[in-house]
Amino acid sequence: MKRYILFRILRSITSIILVTTVAYAMIFALVPRKSIFVGDTTYSRLQGDPDKRTNYENTVFRKMGYIEFIQLDDIAQRITGTKEGAEFDAIMNGEEEAAILKWAEENREDGWELHQLPVAKTYYATREIPVVQRVLRFYGNIFEVDHPWKVHDPDNPDLPRYVRFEYTPEAGLTLTGSGTKHKYLLYFNSSFPFLHQNFIKLNLGVSYPTFQNREVMDVIFSGQGKTASREITFETGKTEDSPINIYSRQYQQTAKIDRLQRERFQDNYTLTDNNYRDPSMAQISLTMGVIALLITYAIGLPVAVFMARYKGRWGDRIGIALVTVLISVPSLAFIYFFRFLGNALFGLPGDFPVLGGENIRSYILPTVILGLLSVSGLVIWVRRYMIDQASSDYVLFARAKGLSEREISRNHILKNAMIPIVNNIPAAVILSIAGATITETVFAVPGMGKMLPDAIKANNNSMVIGLVFIFTTLSILSVLLGDILMTIVDPRISLSAKKGVH
Repeated sequence: MKRYILFRILRSITSIILVTTVAYAMIFALVPRKSIFVGDTTYSRLQGDPDKRTNYENTVFRKMGYIEFIQLDDIAQRITGTKEGAEFDAIMNGEEEAAILKWAEENREDGWELHQLPVAKTYYATREIPVVQRVLRFYGNIFEVDHPWKVHDPDNPDLPRYVRFEYTPEAGLTLTGSGTKHKYLLYFNSSFPFLHQNFIKLNLGVSYPTFQNREVMDVIFSGQGKTASREITFETGKTEDSPINIYSRQYQQTAKIDRLQRERFQDNYTLTDNNYRDPSMAQISLTMGVIALLITYAIGLPVAVFMARYKGRWGDRIGIALVTVLISVPSLAFIYFFRFLGNALFGLPGDFPVLGGENIRSYILPTVILGLLSVSGLVIWVRRYMIDQASSDYVLFARAKGLSEREISRNHILKNAMIPIVNNIPAAVILSIAGATITETVFAVPGMGKMLPDAIKANNNSMVIGLVFIFTTLSILSVLLGDILMTIVDPRISLSAKKGVH
C-alpha cells in the first residue's frame, strides 16, 4: 500500500510537470508577445512618449520572463564594476560610447543586443531567454520558503531573528517570525481554508495585464470586490475602522515606512493587504462545485436505482428518453433555458454581480444548473453498472434465498455499485470546479472557471499557466484519492500486489 502510494505520487508529479511544461512552452513560444499589451491601458497612454513606452514594454517582458533587460546605468556598472567613479560618470554622461559598443560586442555571443531609445538615444541592452531556460526558471522558483534570515535591511542591523508561538489580541494565537518575510507564518481565521501558512508559498508568477503586478496565487485565493472595514486596535493602541488584513503583515524596509504605518505597528512588518466582502475565486468555485456535486448525486442516484430496478418498464423507458434528451441538448442552451426559468419563476438573479457574493441567492441558479448538467451522465453510468450487477452470482443467490427485489437492489446491488461511485467522487469534485467554465461565464461568477477563459482572452499568460498547474494537480491527485477511498469502502480491494500473486 505505502509503496503503491509512493510510486503513484511520483508518477503524479511527473504528469503534472509534463502537462504544465507543454502548456508553458506552447503559450510562451506560440502566442505573440505583443498581444499581452492589448488590454493594458497604461501601455496605451504612453503612446505619445516613445522612450517611456519602450522602457515600460521591456520591463514587462522582463517580468514575464521573456527577456533580460538592463538600462544604461546597469551597463555602466558592468563595464566599470562599480556605480561610483569618474569612468562610471563618464559613461552615464554619454562620453564613453566606445566602451559601451565594446561591451556589446564582447557580450554578443551571450545573446546580449544593444539598443537605443527612440528619442533620447540612450543605450539599453536586452537578451532573449530561451523557452527551455524559462521553464527551468519557472520550476526553480515555484516554491518560496520563508525563514528568519529571509530579510536583510541595512537600516535595521539589530533585527531579531526567530520563529515562535505568540498570542496577540489582534491576531490570536499565531506562529510568529522575525527576520522572515511574513510576520505570521501559521494562523487561524474564518477565511477559507481557515488554517493558513506562509512557510512555503507557491510561486506561479505575476499576473499581467489583468490584476497587474499581483501574484497569481494571491489573485486566486484572496478576497474580491469592495473592501470590508472593521474596528481594529493595533499593537500600538491606535484604534480605527480599517479594511487591513492583520494576518497579511510583511516586512518593509525601514527607509520606506511612513508615519501612518509607524502609528499602527511597533516593528517593520507594516506591509498589509485588505479584507474584501466577497470570497476568493477558489472559495466560490469550490463551494459551488461541492454543492453542485451533492445535487447531482441526490437526484442522479435515486433515479438510476429506480430505472435499474424497473428495467424495461415504463418508468425506465421514460427515464431513458429524458436522459437522452438532456444529453443531446447543448450545455449552453441548457444553461440559458434554466437561467430564464429561474429568473422568471423565482426571481433569482441571472447575473452573479447583481446581488454579489454576500447574498446566497447569487449562488442558487449557477450551482443548481451546474449540478443538473451532470445528472444525466451519472444516471446512465450507475444504471448500467447496477444492471450488470443484477446478473451476478451473489444476486442470483439472494433471489434463491427469497429476498425481495427491493432488498436485493438496496442492500446488495447498490452496495457494490458504491465502490466505483466513491472512487469517482474526488475527481467529480475537481471536474465540477474546472468544468464550470461555461456556467461561471454565463452568470459572470468571479470563480476559477471563469478566470481561465478571461485570462486567455486577456493574454494573461502567467494566470493561464497558474490555473493549468492548479487544475492539473488537483485532477491527478484526485484519482489517487479516489483509489484510496475505494479501498476504505471495500477492504477486499488491494492497491498493491501480494506476494505470490501475479
